[in-house]
Amino acid sequence: MFLSRFRLNTARPGARRLLSSPQAMHAAVMSSFPRLLPADGPAPDAPRVLWRLDQRARAEVMLYIVSPDRPDLTHLVEQAGWPAAAAADPENPGWQTQPYAPFLERLAAGEHWSFRLTANPVHTIRRKDGEPRKVTAHVTPVHQMSWLLDPERQKRGGFRILEKPQERRLLPHGTTQRGHPHHGDRYELSVADARSLSFDKSRRDGGSRPAKPVTVVTVTFDGRLEITDPDAMRRTLTQGIGRARAYGCGLLTLAPIVRAGRRPAAS
Repeated sequence: MFLSRFRLNTARPGARRLLSSPQAMHAAVMSSFPRLLPADGPAPDAPRVLWRLDQRARAEVMLYIVSPDRPDLTHLVEQAGWPAAAAADPENPGWQTQPYAPFLERLAAGEHWSFRLTANPVHTIRRKDGEPRKVTAHVTPVHQMSWLLDPERQKRGGFRILEKPQERRLLPHGTTQRGHPHHGDRYELSVADARSLSFDKSRRDGGSRPAKPVTVVTVTFDGRLEITDPDAMRRTLTQGIGRARAYGCGLLTLAPIVRAGRRPAAS
């Protein structure tokens, strides 16, 4: 397994095209693996290619990729990076890739980590009796947070979202009112960067009919978790969480918790 990081040059037209289309970004990411054919798909329990975009500032957008094979991002450097700078420094091809397996193998139950996850929180609904259930996105932060806090989802993922100490909660017991689904500030969890992505999905059968438009609602979760099942956590980190993984959702990453008054160690 490998973890890669690539910074997009947002001043270039190629970068703006990729950022405007999750389908184009997915195709660019999958083209980074010479041995992976377009029709290939992972086995249900096998590691897969996951990716996520993190926008730290208006001109700083990072692409993270977790993959079973080491990627070759030369085409991304040429389209959406700094190709002249990469050509001038043979030691820096324009992206960074590190083996992920050593980190995954060291994970242990009881460890606390900061995390980030971009996901597609959905549920199924039936508007009236007799009709099939329909997959529908959660659109409010309250329900999006509840999606990730679902006990079964956390158990399957091998983690538990940490609760805030009482002295750090702004609301009594961390909730707004008894029996209400709003979790208030009870948990070490925040929801931000909600987006609704709409695009036409390419038809694989070559038919002449236009493809049906696809809409994907994504949100980014930041928080702190405890590892409860290291094997399940490793599956989560290499297989992803939830739906729309081809469109930049599902990749969860961990980082050491930085305590107040302390600087993170250089990596």
